Amino acid sequence: MNHPHRYRVDVVWTGNRGSGTDGYRNYSRNHVIRIPGKPDLAGSSDPTFRGDATKHNPEDMLVAALSTCHMLSYLHMATVAGVVVVAYDDSAEGTMLTEGNGGRFTEVVLRPVVTIRADSDPDKALAAHDDAHHACFIANSVNFPVRCEPRIVVEPGLGTRDPGLG
Repeated sequence: MNHPHRYRVDVVWTGNRGSGTDGYRNYSRNHVIRIPGKPDLAGSSDPTFRGDATKHNPEDMLVAALSTCHMLSYLHMATVAGVVVVAYDDSAEGTMLTEGNGGRFTEVVLRPVVTIRADSDPDKALAAHDDAHHACFIANSVNFPVRCEPRIVVEPGLGTRDPGLG
């Protein structure tokens, strides 16, 4: 059975400098993202598109959504597999191509480094990434590849396991 989940977000443009959008350079791309019950997010466009580099932009937030969705799915899958995760860090990177007045993402690469407890199975820890990828709501919703290049680290002093090692 399908269970719909709804997410409400209000976006308010705050970039009117007094003359609205009467010229491409005459308005700011700044806005506020409001989600009921949560702190506001200050947003803008990427600096390439005349935005404020100190504010969140939609492209960064898309990559962050993919990274955090994978992490949360992974932590669940690791728990189910009996793997005890003690640390998780990801350095995710998205690639977007612009074409004329539009553009699109061509891929996002996740590079999580997961530290597991010494008594956990590194093979199960690695396999949980594939399960997490298939469970991630956000990755299942985009039309470009989301690749995962994980590294599993056993608690300090006990070695590292790269995905390609058997």
